[in-house]
Amino acid sequence: MTAKESRLVVNENDGITKIEFLDRNILEEANIQHIGDEISELIDQSTNPRLMLNFANVEHLSSAALGTLITIDKKVKKLGGQLRLSNIDPQIYEVFVITKLNKLFQIHDTEESAMASFK
Repeated sequence: MTAKESRLVVNENDGITKIEFLDRNILEEANIQHIGDEISELIDQSTNPRLMLNFANVEHLSSAALGTLITIDKKVKKLGGQLRLSNIDPQIYEVFVITKLNKLFQIHDTEESAMASFK
């Protein structure tokens, strides 16, 4: 992105795009929009996107951020791709369970198991 600096650390490894978040708190609408746009651009650059989102640095996530994750998941699946989430804080994971989003997303305890699940 040109207007704002990236809120993500992105690495490519064996055709898998690994994304880590710089923000500890993903709460502000503008930041969420920016992150969603950045990830959408990465998805658009691939014909069969394989994304692994690592939440190791994230302590707080708003409901708007969850909505953005759902949008990202739909976009990835529409292109026949795969999305994995890893290293989600137990308190944030509890929100995934309450909202039943743990059934929608493939969530892994570690980055390694998330990466290994792509086949």
